[in-house]
Amino acid sequence: MYYIVETRKSVAQASADLESAVQRHGFGILHVHDLGGSLRSKGIAFGEECRIFEICNPGQAAGVLGVDMRLNMALPCRISVFTEKGKTKVGMIRPVQMLAALSQEAALRFFAEEVEEQAVQMIDEAV
Repeated sequence: MYYIVETRKSVAQASADLESAVQRHGFGILHVHDLGGSLRSKGIAFGEECRIFEICNPGQAAGVLGVDMRLNMALPCRISVFTEKGKTKVGMIRPVQMLAALSQEAALRFFAEEVEEQAVQMIDEAV
C-alpha cells in the first residue's frame, strides 16, 4: 500500500528535488506541512523530520471528483519527505490501492494509475 524510497540526501535537499520533480510532471504544490516543526512548536518532543507535500494535478482531480465526489476527502495527493531512525525517506500511499479502498467505481482506476505512475516517477527523481 506504500511506496517509500530511502535516500542519502538530507530532508532539505530531497524536499527541493521533490518540488522540482512535481513541477516537471505538471502538478502543483498546494501546501507543505512541516509536521515535525508543528509538533515541536506545541511542546511535543519529536525528534524526526516530516514534510508533507500536498500535490495536485487539476485535470486528474476533476476526473476523480467527476466519478465520485466523496473522494474530495482523499484529495489532494500527498508525498512525504521524512526521517526515520536517522534515514531520510520519500514516500506516499499508493493512489490505486487507496482509491480502491474508498470507492468501488471502476472508472477511478484510470485516474489512480496515471497519478500513481507519475508520483512514483516524482519520488524516484527526488531521491
